[in-house]
Amino acid sequence: MLYLVATPIGNLGDMSARAVETLCAVDCIYCEDTRHTGLLLQHFAIDKPTRALHMHNERERTEEVIAELKAGKQIAYVSDAGMPGVSDPGALLVEACAREGLPCTVVPGASAVVIAAVLSGLPAQPFSFFGFLPREAKPRREMLDAIAPIRHQVILYESPHRVQATLKDLLERFGDGPAAVLRELTKKFETVVKGTLSELIERFSEEPKGECVICFVPGQKEEAEAPDLDALLRKLLETESVRDAAAIAAERLKLPKKQVYQRALELKQ
Repeated sequence: MLYLVATPIGNLGDMSARAVETLCAVDCIYCEDTRHTGLLLQHFAIDKPTRALHMHNERERTEEVIAELKAGKQIAYVSDAGMPGVSDPGALLVEACAREGLPCTVVPGASAVVIAAVLSGLPAQPFSFFGFLPREAKPRREMLDAIAPIRHQVILYESPHRVQATLKDLLERFGDGPAAVLRELTKKFETVVKGTLSELIERFSEEPKGECVICFVPGQKEEAEAPDLDALLRKLLETESVRDAAAIAAERLKLPKKQVYQRALELKQ
């Protein structure tokens, strides 16, 4: 069995009894950083061999884990903090187990994205999680384009020295909507700052400490700039036929063509 074990994201008190029992019972623990995990294991008096499995060797180590599972070993995987596979290595292990027909399970625990969804003050259901925005211009733009149609809470992870720059990108792309920046989740100095994106840009003019989560609702800019259907149809009908005006308006406003055509007929009459 492969066990993906969630670990605390800041507060060691969030380590579950089941997580400790599982790590004590397995034959080997694969981890994102052996030094980081070593301190966690030492705290809970867990004496097990550890091996590094991180983003740079994930494919190679995944083959090794599969071989050990086929040999009957009990294996655990932990990332540095939180749930493996969520903006951390682990997903390839699960895919490989499914492909090879090997059993795999999760020992649940802390996850920053779930905590942020609740603490943000924005409606928590539904929400969409995109991890870290890419730093390179093209993939960053592509991810922002993917977010654009969403009209519910979106959650991003961000490093402290890039928080303000990312908030500015969100404001420019999506307009000045409701948002929250959460930092140091589960720790002593946990903070949740709520407001509009423009207010948060001003609030974080100085670089915060600790890893951050940004929650916001996109769409305000598009909705504010969206033309009124009747106004758009009247303008189009000055130069276009009813059919053509309806087709253009339906495409521009993403509305059903039949509905727009009927309204265009009414306005023309």
